[in-house]
Amino acid sequence: MEPTRILTESHVTNTAKELDMELDLKCASIKENVGEKINTKLSLQHSEERCEPKKRHDEQQYLDAIQEIIERGSLRSNRTGVDTKAIFGMQQRYNLRESFPLLTTKRVFWRGILEELLWFIRGSTSSLELEAKDVNIWKANGSREFLDAKGLNHREEGDLGPVYGFQWRHFGAEYQNMHANYDEQGVDQLRSVIQKIKNNPTDRTMIVCAWNAKDLPVMALPPCHCLFQFFVADGELSCQLYQRSADMGLGVPFNIASYALLTVMIAHITGLKPGDFVHTMGDAHVYVNHIGPLKEQLKRKPRPFPKLVIKRQVTDIEDFKAEDFEIVGYKPYPKIKMEMAV
Repeated sequence: MEPTRILTESHVTNTAKELDMELDLKCASIKENVGEKINTKLSLQHSEERCEPKKRHDEQQYLDAIQEIIERGSLRSNRTGVDTKAIFGMQQRYNLRESFPLLTTKRVFWRGILEELLWFIRGSTSSLELEAKDVNIWKANGSREFLDAKGLNHREEGDLGPVYGFQWRHFGAEYQNMHANYDEQGVDQLRSVIQKIKNNPTDRTMIVCAWNAKDLPVMALPPCHCLFQFFVADGELSCQLYQRSADMGLGVPFNIASYALLTVMIAHITGLKPGDFVHTMGDAHVYVNHIGPLKEQLKRKPRPFPKLVIKRQVTDIEDFKAEDFEIVGYKPYPKIKMEMAV
C-alpha cells in the first residue's frame, strides 16, 4: 500500500507555476510559427508586387513622346515658317475597353472633335458648316487669304476642296465645289469597310485612304492623318491610323480622340466591342513656339481617362448626332494655349 501524498500549499503553487511556464512556452512557439508564416506570406506578396510592373497610364506614352522630341528631335523648317523639332516614326497604343482617351494633362476641345468627325462622316468640305456651330478649327485654312496663297483664287471662301470627308465617302469623284451633290459618285470607302467588318471580319483590306495624289493640288491642306485600317478579333474592333504629319501639341490630342471615337462608333453599329486604337506617326513634331507650353504640360500627372457613353442604339453610321454622345468623368487640368501654325 502506497503512502498517501499530502499536497501542501507550496506544492500547489509550484505546480501551477510549472503549468504557466509550459503554457507560455507553447504560446510563444505558436506565435513564432504564425509570425514566420505571416512574414513569409508578406514577403511573397512584396516579391510579387516587385515582379509585376505597375500599369502605366496610357497618356504617359504621349507625354514621353513629346519629351523625347524636345530632347533629341531634329530641327526642321516647313511650309508654315515656324520651325519644328521632329522624330520620324513613333507609335502609341490606347486601350478603348474601359475608358476613352481624351487627354487629361490639358483640357481638350471635345465638342470640336465630335463635330469635326460627324462632318467628315457626312463627306462635307465646307468649313462654314463647322463655323456655324462655333467650331473654328478649319477657319484659317478656308480663309480668303489662305486659299489665294495656295493659288485657289477661284474657290469660294470656306471651300476646302476634296479633303478628308470627300475622300472617305467619294474617292475618285471629280470635285466641283462644296455645294455640289456627290451622291453615288466615287468610292464610299467608309461604308465599304463597315460592310466588310460585318460580313467578313478577317478581311485584311478594311482600309480607308484619304491620300489621293490626283486631288492634292486642289486641297486646302493635304491630309495629315491619311490612312486607317480596322482589325476584328475576339469580338473586338481595333483601328490603326497612319499619320504622315503629327503636330504633337495641337493636332495629336484631337487625332487620338477622333479615331478612338470613330472606332467606338463603328463597333457600336457592327455589334462589336471597342479594342485598341494604335496611332502610328511619320513626322512627329513639336513646333518651337510650343516647347514652353508643352514643358508645363509635362509637369502634370495624368488623371483617369473619362468614359464615353452612347445614349441610344444606332444602326447606321450617318444616323449619329452630337447629342448621342456623353463624356462622363472628364476632369482635366486647365487648357494650355498654343498658337496654330498656318
